[in-house]
Amino acid sequence: MGGLGGTARRTWLVVSVVVGTCLSFLVLLVVGTYSAAASLAGSVEGAVGLAPGAVPAVYVSLVEKWGGLCPSLSPPLLAAQLYQESGWNPNAVSGADAEGIAQFIPGTWATDGFDADGDGKADVWDPGDAIPSAATYDCELAQDVKNVPGSNTDNMLAAYNAGAYAVIQFDGVPPYAETQDYVRRITTLAQSFTAPTSTLAPSQQAAGAIYFAQSKLGTPYLWGGTGTAADGGRFDCSGLTQAAYKSVGITLPRVANDQWNAGPHPTRSQLLPGDLVFFATDLSDPRTIHHVGIYVGGGYMIDAPHTGATIRFDPIDEADYIGATRVTQAGAQALPTDTPSS
Repeated sequence: MGGLGGTARRTWLVVSVVVGTCLSFLVLLVVGTYSAAASLAGSVEGAVGLAPGAVPAVYVSLVEKWGGLCPSLSPPLLAAQLYQESGWNPNAVSGADAEGIAQFIPGTWATDGFDADGDGKADVWDPGDAIPSAATYDCELAQDVKNVPGSNTDNMLAAYNAGAYAVIQFDGVPPYAETQDYVRRITTLAQSFTAPTSTLAPSQQAAGAIYFAQSKLGTPYLWGGTGTAADGGRFDCSGLTQAAYKSVGITLPRVANDQWNAGPHPTRSQLLPGDLVFFATDLSDPRTIHHVGIYVGGGYMIDAPHTGATIRFDPIDEADYIGATRVTQAGAQALPTDTPSS
């Protein structure tokens, strides 16, 4: 949530310069970087590979293999389902008794779970069985609704939520708010797990988020701080990024590793001002993210580093840099709101 582990982060020379110089430097960075990027804006359409670091490394091979089981499924889409269902927790249990990383209810597991890893047991708690079973179940549903008009992927997801009969009955995604929301969430979340094949479109809210963050330069850090009056207007790292995007109408989760999936992941060379930049103890596992800042261009971010420091500019090219997220309104809205317990 805050900057634990960031205590060794280097203090940049901004600490020693006057505020007016800081703000002038920031303006130049933002304007210059956006000017250079203006002709590069593109989309993520057509990309089907996993974004580096988006999926915990222990599950990458399973997601890549089984995410290509049928044309209506893809590794990013399967990853989005697993993240939505359990947050990559293989021991997750929901209030409806859904179990494991893929959140199968016992009745569905009894009919659709199988021993994919060949160890002699179909185990809902074993991702080596549960992930392939989830992909196989998806593809069976895609086959069940293959003659329904519209996107077979959307219809497959709708069938996963509401049942194939409902999709067939309504000739597409049923008019159920829960089902429509599920289809929207998964297809949007999939963008956060997709490796871009072209330059991502710039964020429309980035300038406002940066303006908020730069207005807090020099504010003392507070572990758990969200900028409230009770906090004395102080922030920790994710409290600052949450407040910056709240100022432009986007609601982010409270902690840094939950903010990671609020949009697609630009590469280091694709970074633009306003992107969130993240740092982790294990670069192969986004669940270990411990710090976040707001990129401002030129290799620097505004962040709330750690206890005893103030909100300041820091370089992003540190050994624990795991990647970045281009926050979108849809991406933030698609994030899971309830996580099953262990």
